[in-house]
Amino acid sequence: MRLTTKGRYAVTAMLDLTIHADDKPVSLSEISERQSISLSYLEQLFSRLRQSELVSSVRGPGGGYRLGRNSEDIYIAQIIEAVNESVDTTSCQGKGDCQGGEICLTHALWDELTAEIHNFLNGISLAHLMARRDVKNIAQRQVDQLLILSESPQAGAC
Repeated sequence: MRLTTKGRYAVTAMLDLTIHADDKPVSLSEISERQSISLSYLEQLFSRLRQSELVSSVRGPGGGYRLGRNSEDIYIAQIIEAVNESVDTTSCQGKGDCQGGEICLTHALWDELTAEIHNFLNGISLAHLMARRDVKNIAQRQVDQLLILSESPQAGAC
């Protein structure tokens, strides 16, 4: 099983958007700064997330992104699928041609594990994650660190 950075970053960015949305759009540059994810990579991810209607964009000054629906209605599995990621534990990507074109001895086991992982991720919403104490603490630490950096005398130095 392999979940690449594409899926991990998409979930992280969506959670950041959920935490910091308040009543205003969140810019990708803000997410990039807080989460240390390349802005160009976020642009690619958010293009796919927008196509899946998980986010909507707001143009103009103060623009950015908003969730496409309530955080209670966006599940981690949907985010991962939106960026064309899969959490598949079979070696054949579920096709059943794992052993010279035939199904292998343990295919059913790995296929069932894939279904369990999908069910697990499909049972966790952004709202559920946002309500976790550890997520709140980490989000606050990230904001505090950025404030400290922006207030340091070296922040404006050339």
